[in-house]
Amino acid sequence: MKTYPNDKLIVVGALKGAHGVRGEVRVKSFTADPEDLFIYGPLTDEAGRLVLTPLSARPGNDHFIVKVREQKQKEEWDALKGTLLHVERAQLPSADEGEFYIEDLVGLEVCSVGDVAEGRIKAVQNFGADDLLEIHLITGGGTVFVPFTQTDVPEIDLNAGRVRIPGLAQWAEVEDDK
Repeated sequence: MKTYPNDKLIVVGALKGAHGVRGEVRVKSFTADPEDLFIYGPLTDEAGRLVLTPLSARPGNDHFIVKVREQKQKEEWDALKGTLLHVERAQLPSADEGEFYIEDLVGLEVCSVGDVAEGRIKAVQNFGADDLLEIHLITGGGTVFVPFTQTDVPEIDLNAGRVRIPGLAQWAEVEDDK
């Protein structure tokens, strides 16, 4: 079983501001099952500072209306509008066999042939179409983007800490041509 750094925070939602004047807040969930956002307990900002502790939640239009433990004025909650809400990676349930969390790819080595690392996954980006792996090349060349498809990324080995991208050189050439 793979373990994760305790300080690795994963975005699970966003604060949309106050709901009324009774201390409730509006929260947008980013989890696959939106209600799951509230089973993780306290939600933090990107620095790990507590933002809110959900006590109960009910559905709104495209968000949830959440009763929270923290007592703040409406203006204080509204000032936090847009704050991304995080939980520690270790709090998330294990992925099913053959599945993984996108965030688990960040930091993995990238090999094209053999087991010699040629780069490292810096981030997983989505600029509106499909996911792209942002790869920092180890031997010069800076950063390249590779489509995150079964064809382009046929092997992901989380236990070994690497992915295989046989056509990595072609993507580096595309970036050089720009």
